[in-house]
Amino acid sequence: METSASKFTFMALKNKKFTSIEGKDNQDNLLKWSMKGRIKAEMFCFDQVFQAYEKDQFVKDFFTDSNVYNNLSILTDSGRWSTVGIPLSAVTVETVPCSVLSMTLFDRLHDNNIVRESGAICKCLDEFYEDFTISDELRKMLLQEDSDHYDTYSESDREQFLFCLFKHVCLGGQVCQYEDDIKPYLDMTKDIYKDLISVQKNSETKVLNIISSVFKVTAGTEKGQVYPASEEHEQNFSYLIVDPLKRHVTVFYHRFGAAVFDS
Repeated sequence: METSASKFTFMALKNKKFTSIEGKDNQDNLLKWSMKGRIKAEMFCFDQVFQAYEKDQFVKDFFTDSNVYNNLSILTDSGRWSTVGIPLSAVTVETVPCSVLSMTLFDRLHDNNIVRESGAICKCLDEFYEDFTISDELRKMLLQEDSDHYDTYSESDREQFLFCLFKHVCLGGQVCQYEDDIKPYLDMTKDIYKDLISVQKNSETKVLNIISSVFKVTAGTEKGQVYPASEEHEQNFSYLIVDPLKRHVTVFYHRFGAAVFDS
């Protein structure tokens, strides 16, 4: 139930489709990467003016709005989709920079023997990092700070939402079949990014600018974290992407595990 202190109120937009995730073209890859049935995007609308500095209030209002928690999807321990079902008043909000308009960010993967000119990902001897098997220089660069290639991307590069999406796609799920070529990862990253981010052309300069604000969120009760999952994991994530002009907020969610075939 919303309290009198709530500023923002929300409504689920159930008919909104996200072709990057739901379209048939990417289903084989999502299955191969153990993300099929474990990844979802949903949209809600709100009626109030949003400013980025109000992010904490916005997210708290979001997770305590009955129109949200009675519609927002969460994957259960048994691998079935349910709704959150209860207000979640304990939230954390992390602003995720989102200013990159070009996939040229990933051109430097071809430097330093991470990806060959042909697109083939350079292999390495198997190593293990938490729940991930590292069998190539790409995953080593993404996960290991002591990798020879970690400095290919600065910390500010790695914080960008586009890079975060790329990393999530590359790491995949629990029984991920990794790609030998970089192209499927880049194509999926681009598709998702275009699906989630809103841009606007400056009327004077004609230059495109991203107008979306992106926040990485967790939510729970006084007993502990509930959303996106009770346990912390690199691949348990939820982002809120706010379009302040259309007054839409898109939720991009994934829970780590094995692919769900009947989703």
